[in-house]
Amino acid sequence: MDQKKIKTALVSVYHKDGLDAIIKKLHAEGVQLLSTGGTQKFIEELGIPCQAVEELTTYPSILGGRVKTLHPKIFGGILGRRDNADDRDQMAKYEIPEIDLVIVDLYPFEATVASGADFQSIIEKIDIGGISLIRAAAKNFKDVIIVASKAQYQQLAEMLGKKGAQSDYEDRLSFAEQAFGVSSHYDTAIHAWFAEQK
Repeated sequence: MDQKKIKTALVSVYHKDGLDAIIKKLHAEGVQLLSTGGTQKFIEELGIPCQAVEELTTYPSILGGRVKTLHPKIFGGILGRRDNADDRDQMAKYEIPEIDLVIVDLYPFEATVASGADFQSIIEKIDIGGISLIRAAAKNFKDVIIVASKAQYQQLAEMLGKKGAQSDYEDRLSFAEQAFGVSSHYDTAIHAWFAEQK
C-alpha cells in the first residue's frame, strides 16, 4: 500500500472552478495550505487559513510575476526524499518543509494563441514555475502527489473522500503519469508555435 499522509499542500492554479470542495476537505483533514497571489486570496475568501509562499521563501513575487515559486524552500520541499537521511538532514538545516501535495495548472498557452493575441502576450503565457512544479512533484511521486490539471480535481476529490489526507503508491503513480502527459502536451504546443515563427 505504501500510504503517505498529506500534511502540507501547495496550491497555485489558474483555474479555480471546482477547487473549493477540495480546499475545504484538505482543511478539514488538518492539511496546511501554501499558496500564491490569486489562489491564496481564493482560499482565504473561503475562510480557510493559507500561508503565502512569499512568507516561506522571504522573497516577493518578482519580475512581473515571472518568479514566484522558484526557490529552494519550495523545490526542496517537493524533491526531498523522505527515506534519504542526507535529504532529511539538509531539509532540517535549511528549514525546508515537506510538501506532500502539489495542485498546480498551467497558463493557457494554446487558448492565448487561438485568441489571436500578440507575440509578447503569447510569450508571457509560457509557464515556467508551473511546469517546473509539475515535473518536480511527478519526479518525486514516491512521496508527493501532483495534480497538474483541473481535469484531475475529481480524481483527487474521490481519493480524499475515500482515504482522507492519505495516498497510496498507486494513487501517486497515476497522478504522476497524468502530470507528464500534461507537461508533454504543453511543451509540444509551445514547440509547434515556435516552429511557425520562422
